[in-house]
Amino acid sequence: MKIPNILTLLRILLIPVFVLVYYLPYGWAPLAAGGIFAVAAITDWFDGYLARKLDQSTPFGAFLDPVADKLMVAICLTLLVESYANLWITIPAVVIIGREIVISALREWMAELGQRASVAVSYIGKVKTSLQMLAIFLMIISEPYSTTVSWVGIGALYLASILTLWSMYQYLRAAWPTLSEDM
Repeated sequence: MKIPNILTLLRILLIPVFVLVYYLPYGWAPLAAGGIFAVAAITDWFDGYLARKLDQSTPFGAFLDPVADKLMVAICLTLLVESYANLWITIPAVVIIGREIVISALREWMAELGQRASVAVSYIGKVKTSLQMLAIFLMIISEPYSTTVSWVGIGALYLASILTLWSMYQYLRAAWPTLSEDM
């Protein structure tokens, strides 16, 4: 088993730990859950870096890495929607989760056609992911609506959702010639 794949599996194993800690009725639980999320976010970056640096990219890692990322983000956003209990948090969460489903399906379909490169990860997608991770982290560690940190997290979540829509538009535009052939 290669190091990047171990880190990806670690992220998946951290999900139930994160959920358990998130719901603990202790004052330290939000910081601990935020720490777990931060470890997962850092290993997301680190496993890709190591896979390239050590030339340890594998088909298994290429499959599992985005699955681990999307699982962690979707679960965290779902928990935050529950905690914040507000339409204005639900909207960007739905946008982000919905985009992930659409783009994952698009990438899979384009890969089947041998055109995966036309929907490769873009720079804006990397910025979106970084901003999204920051937003989720800030919202996890703070009491909803009660601190500046919470409001900065909400603002970052909205910026991430705007970039989410923009990057989805870019991916769909790049794939449009192929998509429109089947209409």
